[in-house]
Amino acid sequence: MTPGAPYRWRDEAAIRAFVAEVGFGLLCVAAPDRQHVVHLPLVWRDEGHVGLHLHRANPIVRHLDGQEALIVVTGAHHYISPDWYGMPDKVPTWNYQSAELRGVMRRLDHGQTVAHLDALSNDQESRLLPKPVWTHEKMSEGLFERVMTGLIGFEMAVHAMEGTMKLGQDKPEFARIAVADALLARGDAAMSALMRATLP
Repeated sequence: MTPGAPYRWRDEAAIRAFVAEVGFGLLCVAAPDRQHVVHLPLVWRDEGHVGLHLHRANPIVRHLDGQEALIVVTGAHHYISPDWYGMPDKVPTWNYQSAELRGVMRRLDHGQTVAHLDALSNDQESRLLPKPVWTHEKMSEGLFERVMTGLIGFEMAVHAMEGTMKLGQDKPEFARIAVADALLARGDAAMSALMRATLP
């Protein structure tokens, strides 16, 4: 993270929406044996709690319940060539958008884990409309419950969130527009649009 001005991102509602839109992050927890890290899908259970699930055989599982953890969510990012600024004596950098969530993990019971999985799949399936929404009721009888034996759900009670939007805010507007144009020409419409959205 580069949390210093002018890149610090403190708008919690916007960060929450960003995490919801990406829906995927990196869960990190410190344990006596080592640092444990795993990529996984995420969904907000409410404004203050993020739900997630893991395979019960994952070594991180035994270190989560009741422990402080970190979730990192990364969005658009791209290498920035100094040639794009139209200014002399600049150096290469990397523009990106990211968020960090910190909080205590709690293991979900069976019913809560099923509800989490349903919420997660419904959130993602709703993005695929007009395709009919998939639900676990479409599975053969008993199969979903057998799959559930391998999964464990958790939620993070988020007590801190912060983000970084490093988008060339230290450069003049003409240089930021030039970079956005270069990114669009290279096919990165997401980063280009993000940079334009943060122009004064």
